[in-house]
Amino acid sequence: MIKKAVAAASMAMATVAVQAADQIRIGFMSTLSGPSAALGIDIRDAFNLVVKRNGGKLGGLPAEIIVVDDQMKPDTGKQATERLLKKDRVDVITGIVFSNVMLAVAPSIFENETFLVSANAGPTAYSGEGCNPFFFAASWQNDGQHEAAGHFSTTKGYKSVVLLAPNYPAGKDALTGFKRMYKGEVIDEIYTKLGQLDFAAELAQVRAAKPQAVYIFQPGGMGINFIKQWVAAGLNKQIPLIAPGFSADEDVIKAVGEPMVGMYNTAQWAHDLGNAENRKFVAEFQKEYGRLPTVYASQGYDTAQLIDAAVRDAKGKIEDRAVFGKALTTAKFNSVRGEFKLNVNHMPIQNYYLRQIWKDPSGRITNKLVSTVLTNHPDAYASACKMKPW
Repeated sequence: MIKKAVAAASMAMATVAVQAADQIRIGFMSTLSGPSAALGIDIRDAFNLVVKRNGGKLGGLPAEIIVVDDQMKPDTGKQATERLLKKDRVDVITGIVFSNVMLAVAPSIFENETFLVSANAGPTAYSGEGCNPFFFAASWQNDGQHEAAGHFSTTKGYKSVVLLAPNYPAGKDALTGFKRMYKGEVIDEIYTKLGQLDFAAELAQVRAAKPQAVYIFQPGGMGINFIKQWVAAGLNKQIPLIAPGFSADEDVIKAVGEPMVGMYNTAQWAHDLGNAENRKFVAEFQKEYGRLPTVYASQGYDTAQLIDAAVRDAKGKIEDRAVFGKALTTAKFNSVRGEFKLNVNHMPIQNYYLRQIWKDPSGRITNKLVSTVLTNHPDAYASACKMKPW
């Protein structure tokens, strides 16, 4: 049905000239309350940093940002999406953190022929055969950071691991990604409840399994609680703990502190990457908000930059779906992560890095860049995407 809609829209646009819009309306829906609120807040704050720097504009058009809280609940997200589409008539929806929310709201967004530009979740459902012309990810495909962690764990020589993740689509994608590039033995896969904050039973299970390493994907408050309990149980002195970047980021470090020193994690970005755009971003974010940015913040910033570049390249003709869709696909901007381009499924092809938590010369506990794990890495599903380019 989407293909027919795109074809019909293209025919209509061939005969009707679409004028440049006088503004762009962004529906920014994210998780802004509850234990995982820090994730959405960082995305929002970094997105707004670009808009503020541009004098309240994106791509030269005045930008109206309509912010709503999905509360990490799919039903709440669906209700908010209906308002954004029908009442607010937004041109783009962005900001969604969790894959279960995204999978609940995306069908109505696509049916409405509205662009969904992800600042975080990149679910497998929209990566391969289910790829969609109205979906773009400025972050990663869900498996990416975990593939890098699996590759690192293999090269590090860990012969056995236990894996833990929440039981929802991104959690399953995470462990699938890790296993794709890990060559050792997976002793156990433990799926926890999404939003779970007490991990006593899981820690006992890990202790009994005696792996050489443990890999966790526990975003937001889940990760903070898990690592605090890991340390309290003394497991940090017995078993190496590895994580994706967003489970060992500045918000988690701030909450847990020194026991995290030495922990490895993988991400497509680090605050000490040496490119000029990243240095500017980190300095501006710290000045504006008084804290180091996280991976989530870097994604919010690049999401705004992607939209900004696409509106500019489309010369403001954002109501022309074909013109704006092509502009999003080919947009050129200076990403804070360095090289950035979109694959045929609108998922990024990018580097993934190894980071390690350390105490810097000033005494601050933070992440430092160690090495590049994967270079110009595409996701594993793009070859199954048969979507025609805009």
